[in-house]
Order: sequence, then structure tokens, then C-alpha cells
Amino acid sequence: MRARGLGAQVIVTEVDALRALEAVMDGFQVMSLLEAAKIGDIFVTATGDKNVIDRDHFEVMKDGAILANSGHFNVEINIPALREISVEVRSPREHVSQYFLPNGRCLALLAEGRLVNLAAAEGHPASVMDMSFANQALGVEYLLKNADILENKVYPIPREIDMEIARLKLASMGIEIDTLTPEQERYLRSWKEGT
Repeated sequence: MRARGLGAQVIVTEVDALRALEAVMDGFQVMSLLEAAKIGDIFVTATGDKNVIDRDHFEVMKDGAILANSGHFNVEINIPALREISVEVRSPREHVSQYFLPNGRCLALLAEGRLVNLAAAEGHPASVMDMSFANQALGVEYLLKNADILENKVYPIPREIDMEIARLKLASMGIEIDTLTPEQERYLRSWKEGT
């Protein structure tokens, strides 16, 4: 969403029909990766699976296409296949590898296919880290306060904690939002009014 907010045309590729439909309903263009590979300029994987971007995709990508992984280990982009079809590999700068294909096209791989936001970044901005740390701290506090009633398993952060962090972050940014009136809250909890 941030890329689209900055003016990029974002294409979503998806194997889950429900998520693909959600992306369409959110206003994104959705298509197969093979079709997107022909027209895209920047490809970012965020799947947790292997060989998501593969040889058949490399073979149709534009000259200068940029490849990055933000989802898992360096297996989402099939780097061995990219290396195999390349005639030369150069590193013009740190965290950028250029793979030259026999037809002269060049594909740029960022951070050796590792998590680009960790391997090639300068860290998360404080505006993100403060929320992450607040979430962790309040999550631990919740576990400590409720240790006697919680089972030994993984729990999601309770929505109230996420909401409180969001409220505090918005306030720190000088952003005010509306709140529900008591009447609106009652209405939303009830099934007796309305059609």
C-alpha cells in the first residue's frame, strides 16, 4: 500500500484465491506472476515459499528489473537458476548484484536475495521501532498479569493492546480521530435494532 501511496502502480500476484480477491477489492491489479514479470520494474517477494520468482520469470523480465525478497530466507528468488542463465555477474555497489543474460538484459538482485529490509537496510526508522517495542513490552506485561490463567501456547497480541498503541501513536503524530458514542457502541453490540 505504501508503494501505491507514493504513486507506484502495484500489481499483486497471489496463489490464494481469497487473498487475490481481497487485493482486487482493495483496488490492486491482480495477475499471474508470469504476466507481471513481462511488465514489472521492481519485484518484491513476501511469501515464505521457495522459487516464487523462477527461471521462466527471469526469461521474460525487462532489462533493468530489480528483484528483492522481503519474506523469507534467500530461497524465494531462485538464485541458482538466475546464476545458471546468466553470462556475467557484477556487483556495482554493496547489496546489488547485476545478472547479465545472453540477450544483453540485466536483472539486479538486492541483498543476495536475503531479507532486503534486514540485509541491505540501515535499520527500521524509529517511527516503526517505537510501535514494535511498545507492542512487545505490553505483550509481555499482558503475559505476566495473566500467567495464572493462560495455557502454555502461542497467543496473538490482544486487540486492546494493538488499539492502545495505535491510539498513542496517532496522538504523538497530532492526529485526532472520532470515537463511537455510547449509543453507537450499544447498537453495534446489539442485534435487536436494524434490519
